[in-house]
Amino acid sequence: MKVVIIVQARMTSTRLPGKVLKEVLGKSSLEYQIERLKQVKSAENIIIATTVNEADQPIIELCKRLSIDYFRGSETDVLSRYYQAALAHRADVVVRVTSDCPLIDPWVINQVIQYYLDNQLEYDYVSNSLERTYPRGMDTEVFSFKALKEAFQEATAQPDREHVTPFIHRQPERYHLGHVKYSEDYSHYRWTVDTLEDFELVQKIIEALYPSNPEFTLEDCLRLLKRYPSWSKINSHIEQKQYGQ
Repeated sequence: MKVVIIVQARMTSTRLPGKVLKEVLGKSSLEYQIERLKQVKSAENIIIATTVNEADQPIIELCKRLSIDYFRGSETDVLSRYYQAALAHRADVVVRVTSDCPLIDPWVINQVIQYYLDNQLEYDYVSNSLERTYPRGMDTEVFSFKALKEAFQEATAQPDREHVTPFIHRQPERYHLGHVKYSEDYSHYRWTVDTLEDFELVQKIIEALYPSNPEFTLEDCLRLLKRYPSWSKINSHIEQKQYGQ
């Protein structure tokens, strides 16, 4: 079973354009995320799935510098971009993460992948985000190439094409869904980058942890924010964009 991580990334984010290349300590947000994804032992490959838009050329240059595979596809039909990237790299199992999660913990990704692999006769799709207990920013989805292909071929609604997996997880009668949950509910934490406030919080966490411990974990982040509870208030008012927005 070839397990492939596919990361969707573009420069033209609506709320914070260029966010994936915004720098902390001289390194871009996407580069931090790639560093962490390289620690995922259960995956064979990482692919940055960006667009044919010329504005995304800096992402390609970053991939070349870091020797990371990339794929260029539709800007609006992200489902097509995912499918074509998975097809090109002969993926049997697709791991979906988004490029706005520079703090994502490789151990968490490994756990979700392993749960899928251990239960693939029972589940078509496994995630830690449908029934949320992890902080936002740890979101990991794992699903079969077969399910992705069916979504690509059959999905017609714009939100299904833009967000990749709703076609799958909105049909529990067709696709069996598995859920990975954390030991406690920390879903109120927001560690994804979609606004300047989000970036300010993530910047503080990276500056506090990375210099002395580049492989910091989810638990390290939790301990840090318990020590500085005011930090989480920086972006606590930010509402997550909903499908179709």
